[in-house]
This record gives sequence, structure tokens and C-alpha cells, in this order.
Amino acid sequence: MKAEILFKPDGKTVQARPGTSLLDAARRAGVAIRTRCGGKAACLMCKVQVAPDAQQGLQPMNTNESLKLGSLAEEGFRLACQAKATGKAGVCVLVPEDPLKSAVRRQLERQQEEEWL
Repeated sequence: MKAEILFKPDGKTVQARPGTSLLDAARRAGVAIRTRCGGKAACLMCKVQVAPDAQQGLQPMNTNESLKLGSLAEEGFRLACQAKATGKAGVCVLVPEDPLKSAVRRQLERQQEEEWL
């Protein structure tokens, strides 16, 4: 059974087979998740947040992922390269905004505000 994975804030959805990582599913959906290590849980850049009720749609966190995330795991964060779909339930994933895009967006918003004044 395939799992439906929704990526927010993009609103893109993809069907994924059990065992598919959130990182691979995001790539298939055209959602950018930053990473440098190629999915080896070394860079910790691919942190995403999963809603508490959607955790059942993912395999349990392994020891390595849990140690690397520390207290962030309690807030629903997972490493997209390590979190794998189970196919038992849909998953809603919040992808943090890329820092560079965030800075550009804030600058554009400031410029627009200045134009209105």
C-alpha cells in the first residue's frame, strides 16, 4: 500500500511506497530539501517537522537519528533522509524555508512596504 505524503508549505503531494525516505519522496514531488551528505545522516541539513498524528505513517526513529536530533525529536523533527514511509497512513511534512530564500523574501517584503509609504 502506498502512502500519501503532503509537503507544506508547497502543498505538493506524492504517493510513496513503504520504505521510501521523505527526502526521496520530496525530490519526486519537486520539493527542495537541503542536504550535503547524500542521505547519510551526516550533515543534519534535511530536518523536517512531522505532525504528531502523522508519525504513525513513518517507521520509528533509529538510534542514530534520535541521537543526532536530540531534543528536536520531541518536537516532531525528523531527518528526511532517514524517515521512511510505512504505507499505513498519510504523512504531512513541514519543510523549513531555505535560509537564503527566507532572507530574500524578507528583503522583498521590506521593499514593498517602503513603496507603499
